Amino acid sequence: MRVKRGVPARNKHKKILKAAKGMQHYRTRSYRMAKQGVIKALRYSYRDRRNKKRDLRALWITRINNASRAEGLSYSQLIAGMKAKNITVDRKILADLAVNNPEAFKAIVATVKEK
Repeated sequence: MRVKRGVPARNKHKKILKAAKGMQHYRTRSYRMAKQGVIKALRYSYRDRRNKKRDLRALWITRINNASRAEGLSYSQLIAGMKAKNITVDRKILADLAVNNPEAFKAIVATVKEK
């Protein structure tokens, strides 16, 4: 006996059209266009979850560099000095200190500057 595919097909289409909600023009009404849009959106979201980490690291480095130059050290000198002194603070925390707690950041820079 032949199995009709009406219900599963309708459910598949509804799932794609729901995911395409918020897109424009035919992507909200046409299953074919919606499917293309959803696939592309998922591809972008996968890629950009990884790029987000790259972008944030660049932002942290910029913030650390600006704060350390105000104290008389370049970014590379600060990081090299921290490694030499065995100060293990990652860039995310260091950038947060530079922005929200400048006294603590200055203390780290002073420790690095000591000979």
